[in-house]
Amino acid sequence: MVMNPATVTPETPTNIISPVGYPQVTQDLSENVILTTLDDLHNWARLSSLWPLLYGTACCFIEFAALIGSRFDFDRFGLVPRSSPRQADLIITAGTITMKMAPALVRLYEQMPEPKYVIAMGACTITGGMFSSDSPTAVRGVDKLIPVDVYIPGCPPRPEAIIDAIIKLRKKISNESVQERSLVGQTHRYHTISHSLNVVPDILTGKYLQAESRQAPPKELMEAMGMPITPALQEVEKEESDRG
Repeated sequence: MVMNPATVTPETPTNIISPVGYPQVTQDLSENVILTTLDDLHNWARLSSLWPLLYGTACCFIEFAALIGSRFDFDRFGLVPRSSPRQADLIITAGTITMKMAPALVRLYEQMPEPKYVIAMGACTITGGMFSSDSPTAVRGVDKLIPVDVYIPGCPPRPEAIIDAIIKLRKKISNESVQERSLVGQTHRYHTISHSLNVVPDILTGKYLQAESRQAPPKELMEAMGMPITPALQEVEKEESDRG
């Protein structure tokens, strides 16, 4: 409403009917009061301070170490690498996990306090990678041992891929609820069953030169020299014929 000053009289009201402006009460509250929920506040604190465990078993850890450097600087996400599992809530399995290393990995995971998260980094960690076809000791997927939240494919994945995985993990944490935490159990955890390989006796026993098959010359040499064939040589020939 615009009024002409020439038409204003002492009886004319000078106040504006619909003043444009922010209500003073709402402005004061918006500057001093924050309204949120307990889940949002708790999740915001957790996703802003993920502390990963310094854990690496193969070449993927080189990429993870590059992420700590100044070029990628993952400290801006609140990630502070820790050397103790009791101070970490995130473990990035960077590298191949063997059956010999599997109990140590499970022990480190169980020593981490709740809530905790796992990122499987690299093809060797996810499926066994290049070792899945001919290695009898490589674990075919770390999710057989501990539950995995985010998978990072690649051989090896770049540090940018780890940053993308951290962002996805932060989105997952932001949707969690404190009340529903006790209702959600661990998933995708399978224990490796016993293999059905046959036990083979050790070959390198240190008694190779003392073997009975090496105590007598070959049969052809003994026949050419007119030497009698020993019982040990006959037993060896019998074993070779049975194998054939």
